[in-house]
Amino acid sequence: MHDNLNLIEKALHSYLSEKPELYGILWDSMRYSVGAGGKRVRPMLTLEFCKLCNGDIDKALPFACAVELIHTYSLIHDDLPCMDDDDMRRGMPSNHIEFGEDTALLAGDALQSLAFEIMLSPHTLCVCEADKAAKAAGELARLCGASGMVGGQVIDLQYENKKASEQVITQMHLLKTGALIKAACLMGCIVAGADEEKLSAAAKYADCVGLAFQLVDDVLDVTSTSDELGKPVNSDVDNKKSTLVSLYGVEECMHRAEKLTEEAVDALSVFEGDTSFLASFARKLIERRN
Repeated sequence: MHDNLNLIEKALHSYLSEKPELYGILWDSMRYSVGAGGKRVRPMLTLEFCKLCNGDIDKALPFACAVELIHTYSLIHDDLPCMDDDDMRRGMPSNHIEFGEDTALLAGDALQSLAFEIMLSPHTLCVCEADKAAKAAGELARLCGASGMVGGQVIDLQYENKKASEQVITQMHLLKTGALIKAACLMGCIVAGADEEKLSAAAKYADCVGLAFQLVDDVLDVTSTSDELGKPVNSDVDNKKSTLVSLYGVEECMHRAEKLTEEAVDALSVFEGDTSFLASFARKLIERRN
């Protein structure tokens, strides 16, 4: 994990090293949010699924960075006044507090474009076969857009001040949180040339991990502190959002998260390689305190 994180951080730094004279503030804003840390869950999954499928993680690295850039853009936009209106992220002022709402909006847009520029660059196409690169980039495009993460955000907005059913909340989580996790897992498999059985298993793992991850997030929102989380707590309550915690309580939600995690681990059984890291990784995600 330490080696993977070093690779990811070094690569992200190289992709964000520009400093144009006339609009350097945009790159400062992009670097601010990408460099704020985070668990790097999604890029880690891309590298580990590539490794599990006997692939070369150097080939998967551009795609691992791309999914992290997409994730970061979504956080910048999520914090904007027109969305959740949060002033803190990862223990620091949100991007729009630091750079202004206009620059933050554009930084998110630029990070999204940069993600696809990286995946489809001549260097990436040279390192990773073009057909695999195109398929992986296509999966990320599908799962971060209207049929995935953005669609989930719209559901979230539509159900503010409304009572949502378990089915609606689950679908929202599968899209808003789970879709990008799924893209991360699938891209690692695609770059490694995995077959359909393994792609299906990776998707199952991702769905379960994504739902469990969001369940724990919702629990922490009502049981943790702002200092622990690095962002405001009780934001779901303040924004009058329906969550599974509001429907079933903390204990039941943690029970569901644990059950989903074991389903994720079971999905790894189709892989021939050592799945212990991904199994442990899934379990650690529901034990976290931030």
